[in-house]
Amino acid sequence: MTAEEYYVQGDAHRRRGDFSSAMNCYLQAARLDPEGPAATAVEMLQDIMNFYCKDIYNP
Repeated sequence: MTAEEYYVQGDAHRRRGDFSSAMNCYLQAARLDPEGPAATAVEMLQDIMNFYCKDIYNP
């Protein structure tokens, strides 16, 4: 898959609330294209996880 395909798949997971799968897709996309939109999406999703899951995400 290409970085764009991983990014689109990550967006679909994020819209369904499946943040774990979304993060996996975004990370794959960011590895393939570090300058692409997935890098921003990873940061955004990390912020969401830090806010909602403080005890789980930050032990």
